[in-house]
Amino acid sequence: MPFAVPVPAHPVPPHPVPADAASPVQPPLSLPGRHRPADAQARYRAVRQETLARTQGLTAEDQTLQSMPDASPTKWHLAHTTWFFETFLLTALVPGYQPFDPSFRYLFNSYYEGVGERWPRPARGLLSRPTVAQVLDYRAHVDRAMDAWLAGGVDARAAALLELGLQHEQQHQELIITDIKHALLLHPFPAGVFPPPATPALSAGEVVWRGVPAGLYAIGATGQEDFIFDNEGPRHKVWLEAFEIADRVVTNAEYLDFMADGGYRRPDLWLSDGWATVQAQGWQAPLYWQRGDEGEWQVKTLSGVRAIDPNEPVCHVSQYEADAYAKWAEARWPGARLPTEAEWEIAAGEAGQRPGDDGSFHAHTATGFYGDVWEWTASAYTGYPGYRPPDGAIGEYNGKFMSGQMVLRGGSRATPAGHVRKTYRNFFPPAARWQFSGIRLARTTP
Repeated sequence: MPFAVPVPAHPVPPHPVPADAASPVQPPLSLPGRHRPADAQARYRAVRQETLARTQGLTAEDQTLQSMPDASPTKWHLAHTTWFFETFLLTALVPGYQPFDPSFRYLFNSYYEGVGERWPRPARGLLSRPTVAQVLDYRAHVDRAMDAWLAGGVDARAAALLELGLQHEQQHQELIITDIKHALLLHPFPAGVFPPPATPALSAGEVVWRGVPAGLYAIGATGQEDFIFDNEGPRHKVWLEAFEIADRVVTNAEYLDFMADGGYRRPDLWLSDGWATVQAQGWQAPLYWQRGDEGEWQVKTLSGVRAIDPNEPVCHVSQYEADAYAKWAEARWPGARLPTEAEWEIAAGEAGQRPGDDGSFHAHTATGFYGDVWEWTASAYTGYPGYRPPDGAIGEYNGKFMSGQMVLRGGSRATPAGHVRKTYRNFFPPAARWQFSGIRLARTTP
């Protein structure tokens, strides 16, 4: 798997950019000098508070659950995001800082080999201690130290690390929702943790195809943004043949048609690894869908079990399912396929509007470009031309994962406000389904 940059519901097809618009310069992690001490303190406090707000309604027992190796307990997310600030800022930059508990350096390291050994990821749910209360004490300890340090002002490098830590915590805010959703919805009778959507889904309407002319385009961060992750650059040129892209994502109604037409029973629609996964996992529908007493499809949500709303975007599908659906959809829309990430970024335009947050953490808006679901692309996750990860342990943030992953674009209902932008490159293995992932189609211009 952003900050709500405005994007029009129907992007205007862009014109090719001049060849010299692509810069070979690797953008920094964040731009220096943007945060005065008071601003830094306020932003730090706001992000940290949002993390805690997302745990309201969860019991201490809920927060210790780990439902699979790819997910982490809520308690671990609360501790790891705190570990990041303690490790990379307080311990490294603040003379005399005393760590809350030296063992936490080992327990809550995620994957930073440069920092040292770490507790195995699949066993995070075995950590009954420290308790949730102790982890909250840990957060308070680090927050007090950070507040005192930020009050004195920080230099450009420290400001860059601070912003990286805040963006990192926002990523974990989304993971708190996706991971606890997976854990709680494995329960046969899931309780409602968050409220249902405040408004019904709007009618999706027929797909409108937006044309983009062939040309040389520049993609990637420009270097003028307040913040980017290192994998969003360098900005570079790509040649795109003419294509069209759907003005909205695929709906539940459209995906039900795919299912009714034997979508999960037809090997001709699937990549070889995808078909093997369907057979091994017994997939028959998106994750969290189940049959009701009358045989109708229902969906388990964080607000309880609901009937499938045909106008909502299909959600919690893998890249394998997205690709199979696109192949099936060729009969309806000749040339239908998944867009490449370059096509997605160019078609997204310069502005957009994400649906407002109603606190439901449920995808129910199919229209618009930055919608409620991350959108699978046909692009493998790798570095852009000229990409070099930063030096040191921070360089392990993105570059080491550029193998065996596919790119998603956009943002989801679980993505924090202020963390969505069109250059953001989310990435997951093609079989992953527990993220808020959906489908937008493109097609080669007839």
